[in-house]
Amino acid sequence: MLGPAPALTRRSLLSAAVLTAGLTAGLGVVAGVPAAARPRSAALGYTLPAPTGPERLGTVALHLVDRTRTDPWVPGRPVREIMIQIWYPARHLQGHPVAPWLSPGAVPHFAEMFGLPAERVRATATHGRDGAPVRGGRPVVLYSPGLGGDRGTSTVLAEELVSHGYIVVTIDHTHDASEVEFPDGRVEVAAIPPDIDEQIIAQAVAVREADTRFVLDQLAVVNAGGNPDAGNRRLPVGLRGAFDLNRVGMFGHSLGGSTAAATMHHDRRIKAGVNLDGTLVGAGAVAGSDRPFLLLSSDHGTDPEDPTWDAFWTNQRGWKRELSLTGSVHGSFNDGQVLYPQAASEIGLTAEQLAELVGTLRPQRSVAIQRDYLRAFFDQHLRGRSSRLMCGADPRYPEIRFVR
Repeated sequence: MLGPAPALTRRSLLSAAVLTAGLTAGLGVVAGVPAAARPRSAALGYTLPAPTGPERLGTVALHLVDRTRTDPWVPGRPVREIMIQIWYPARHLQGHPVAPWLSPGAVPHFAEMFGLPAERVRATATHGRDGAPVRGGRPVVLYSPGLGGDRGTSTVLAEELVSHGYIVVTIDHTHDASEVEFPDGRVEVAAIPPDIDEQIIAQAVAVREADTRFVLDQLAVVNAGGNPDAGNRRLPVGLRGAFDLNRVGMFGHSLGGSTAAATMHHDRRIKAGVNLDGTLVGAGAVAGSDRPFLLLSSDHGTDPEDPTWDAFWTNQRGWKRELSLTGSVHGSFNDGQVLYPQAASEIGLTAEQLAELVGTLRPQRSVAIQRDYLRAFFDQHLRGRSSRLMCGADPRYPEIRFVR
């Protein structure tokens, strides 16, 4: 989930219960915007902020099938299928097409769910090129989206890390994500039961954790020269051996933050983790670990209605920090913060509605701060490059408050 219902606490995962009503999920809430107000055509896509690093960006999608698990959300499915997107530094870009922000077959459902014009979403491009040759030997960062979120919903953060030399692997948790398009053209939509409660959300975290650990297994297969893609589609040149699996980090937004914490607790392959404004669900998520973990919240400090961060803080044995971003809301920590301001006038969002969705901090500034702090964290804990951003308040970033 990438945006909360206004009547609920900002980190409350039970706000996911409105997912099936189409009010919140991946990119936020578009309440009160009549369908008739949405334009039927538009020529240009939305613009994503360019990454700041020197590396060129390549990307490839893989269809992975875990034959040791059945699908937990759709009875009768004998295997667990997921899609991942691998973002990596590229040797060159010539001859490789620009990758779209969202796969074409997923656009109609996404646009209907999140109140954005399909033509604009379809035309939105990333800064990556499909299938470009790989510059490998890089640390790996995994990304898990919020409940209902697609793997592309933190592209602005993923691209930034890649531009500075990381490989980022984003995960679609099928039937939890709003929609997932597979290479054969199938579009699988969310199938989590509509009566969402804490038990179902805890189950979702467990499923996501299993997905993530399976992805790590498959990256090792690629490193060894195998091709785990279910259709045996050609992999980019240089992908073999590209992943430094001794330096793996993970970040997630909302329920993805729980996924990062839980997976890190149970799987020592993950060396550092980040939770972007997510309640920590389940024993594994609050149990902590002996490895570094960063908590970054929206503008409310330690929420007295959400004791899970306090429990995690007590249990966390490794390096830890809790920061808060002034002027942000739950939906500030995904690509919605740059999409909705561009769409506001055409879909009829008022200034108040836009602030509920993405906060009052300017999107360009919010993106820049999140990029800098996320990169500083992983540079320090995966590359051994100490950063003063992790040590205390910095006058260049007055919007960041060190909570503890």
